[in-house]
Amino acid sequence: MKVAIFSNNGGTSNEVALRLKNKIINSLKLEIDGLNPEIVISVGGDGTLLSAFHHYNDALDKIRFVGIHTGHLGFYTDWRDYEVDQLINSLENDNRQSVSYPLLSIKVNYADGGASDQLLALNESTFKRVSSTMVTDVYIKDEFFEKFRGDGLCISTPTGSTAYNKAVGGAIINPQLNAIQVSEMASINNRVFRTMGSPIIIPPNEWITLIPDNKEENILTCDQMLVKDRPIESIRYQISDQRISFAQYRHTHFWKRVGNSFIGVVNNDEV
Repeated sequence: MKVAIFSNNGGTSNEVALRLKNKIINSLKLEIDGLNPEIVISVGGDGTLLSAFHHYNDALDKIRFVGIHTGHLGFYTDWRDYEVDQLINSLENDNRQSVSYPLLSIKVNYADGGASDQLLALNESTFKRVSSTMVTDVYIKDEFFEKFRGDGLCISTPTGSTAYNKAVGGAIINPQLNAIQVSEMASINNRVFRTMGSPIIIPPNEWITLIPDNKEENILTCDQMLVKDRPIESIRYQISDQRISFAQYRHTHFWKRVGNSFIGVVNNDEV
């Protein structure tokens, strides 16, 4: 089986990546292949896994991901830095088991007449203004819904609902639900301006379109990436037909992962 190692530049991560590489080279069942891998091992944290996802997002139908965290507990990482031997054993006895998560499809049309961009996000996309209130028309399935005024909007996947979306007051969604969420960032609500004021959940057969009043000086993000500085005509968000797959050797149940990440492990004796 062909394996790629994608590591951040931290000292511990580099040490773990080197140990992985040496063990894969000495394995009779595994080989290093960074160009056409079947498994991508991310070594670092969730940020490293996001980078690995975007590096290989043109081959998602052929790849399964595995995450090793070398610092604090990562939401997408199931293995610790001291479990390299156990992971190698799981890789050598792989039977193609996997779990997959929804992704966010983003189509960006530009006001300068140039070619549109088609992007994929694992966590979320945000849309804001540089130095003033953002005003944008919001359409659901091509029907006008509201004119939003505020700092911006966050559109997230179910797994991304635990990231920036949660920080701005969005709900946590189990990734078994193939849906996206739109959450507001500091909306303006008074006698003159009115928005929904709460997160919105969009099913897979619907989509969200944003058409900003001002095409210039907007900030669009796709996960941790900043989209090029171009005048934006419109943005369309929908659940993607593509999904990300993780090798399910020891994949943690979603709600257990949420509990461990935000509440901490609770002993049975605790009230």
